[in-house]
Amino acid sequence: MARWVALLRGVNVNGITIRSAELAALFRELGYEDVRTVLASGNVVFTADGDAASVTGAVEQALRDRFGYDAWIVLVPHGRLAAIVDGFPFPSGPDRHDYVVFGSAAPALDALLEDLTVDESVERVARGDGVVYWSCPKGSSTDTAFAKRAAAARFKRTTTTRNTNTLRKLL
Repeated sequence: MARWVALLRGVNVNGITIRSAELAALFRELGYEDVRTVLASGNVVFTADGDAASVTGAVEQALRDRFGYDAWIVLVPHGRLAAIVDGFPFPSGPDRHDYVVFGSAAPALDALLEDLTVDESVERVARGDGVVYWSCPKGSSTDTAFAKRAAAARFKRTTTTRNTNTLRKLL
């Protein structure tokens, strides 16, 4: 059995509401163990048999069936999460938000950065192993160049973003 983190895309925004207790129950019904939800933004830590593709497919289909929305997740091996957080390459500060963008496929992350120009005095962006790191001033996480790119519809099914504080709670 492997320990996983499922990062749900687009829940508890835009009219798609899933309570943590209902989400945990769904994962348990799938036969997964040691299920723990973290915050109300679609984060589930759990243990399951199967490879990443089969677990991803089962979770996405169960979410679609139960909650009636076009569900997409990014599945991360729990053991990788600490290295991802520790690998954050930019200095943190009380006036900044630090994020990690997860992708279900490397080409999506590459496309996210392709021909991107950012003002490094405002935000910083760097490619990591299976992720993109992003730091921006508090209050600007929807209006910077990278924020606008990441919000594009073409990335809806392949990426999801988490604050590093949230990721630490998943460890």
